[in-house]
Amino acid sequence: MSLRDLRRPAVFAITIALLTACADGDASGNVADSAGVRSTPTVIAAESVAVHSGAASAPAKVTGSSALAAGQAADTANTADTAASDTLSPAGATQDTTKPKPRRGLLGPRSGERHMAFRDAGSDLDSLWPVKAESSLPGSILPEKRIIAFYGNPLSKRMGILGEFEPEEMLRKLDAEVAEWNGLDPERPVQPALHLIVMVADPHPGASGKYRTRHDSAMIEKVYGWARSRNALLFVDLQVGQSTLRAELPWIEKFLIRPDVHLGIDPEFAMKKGGIPGRRIGTFDAAEINDAIRFLADLVTKHELPPKILVVHRFTQGGVTNYAKIELDPRVQFVMHMDGFGAPWLKRDTYWRDIKAQPVQFAGWKQFSKTRNDNPPTPRSEILRLWPVPVYIQIH
Repeated sequence: MSLRDLRRPAVFAITIALLTACADGDASGNVADSAGVRSTPTVIAAESVAVHSGAASAPAKVTGSSALAAGQAADTANTADTAASDTLSPAGATQDTTKPKPRRGLLGPRSGERHMAFRDAGSDLDSLWPVKAESSLPGSILPEKRIIAFYGNPLSKRMGILGEFEPEEMLRKLDAEVAEWNGLDPERPVQPALHLIVMVADPHPGASGKYRTRHDSAMIEKVYGWARSRNALLFVDLQVGQSTLRAELPWIEKFLIRPDVHLGIDPEFAMKKGGIPGRRIGTFDAAEINDAIRFLADLVTKHELPPKILVVHRFTQGGVTNYAKIELDPRVQFVMHMDGFGAPWLKRDTYWRDIKAQPVQFAGWKQFSKTRNDNPPTPRSEILRLWPVPVYIQIH
């Protein structure tokens, strides 16, 4: 398989009919577009949604687990800054200045400093974080450290920064990124990482008929060596196509039994409902994610390992279903990772909807290195203002 085929415009063609079909926010109706075409909301509303590189999504309605989403969406139904309305009285009424109304947070392009993804910006969701969980086990990385991970595949310059540059140049860039984050937030030291796509979703069925390609151990060992040269972690990332996590996890076990190797899974390319990867957006249910958690937890016990980290990519609500049924285990540290691109406000909208409003354990953020994806890039200082503060940052 040619990895370049994964992003061919012909393979990822987008149609008006499909966009219409997915207007209800169901992931099965979303489609991918290698040209970066996306549907961009033009009003401030909770329907705003950031999209992944190589994917397009119709604006998806917020369907959170409580009335919080609906209540806060009502607060952001127009594009004007509502600060003035906090001090104006209805005609003929006497203004009560003794009990000032709380300023409500906003979503959308005019939200500015009052975006509800920020801490203390008027979102009732602030109180959901940090998530209550069992105490961290010895050897846990999160939340004491922040992981900065370079993502991609060395066989492709288009799948992420890991493969875009020659190894030494890439590693120098990783060193510089780590230094930047350590300077901004010295209280949470950086743990560097390489996040390697070891199984790539394929637009062709291949010999297995599963629309996925496994990369050989030699390539994985090579990238593992790069990680070791920087005392970095290695994440092995699975795009299962029409296969399943249960079927594919044993294949990568020989790497996961190493104490510095962790797991990433990508619902975008999990086609359990059929279809060709890249032509629609896939999904994982909590039950499948729980399979991965149990698999990792069993490895920790069997091989006396420090806790594993599981990163789940997400940029649509339908990409992860039944999030409240995800079963945490102290042997596995869980990161829900906001995997979208776009303007900073658009990415914050998605972060608020898919991460902040649906808490599991820890939060992650994807930062694209190309302005064709993030234009302009979200400043690091603004990422640190998010609540919850991301403890996993992936650089694409």
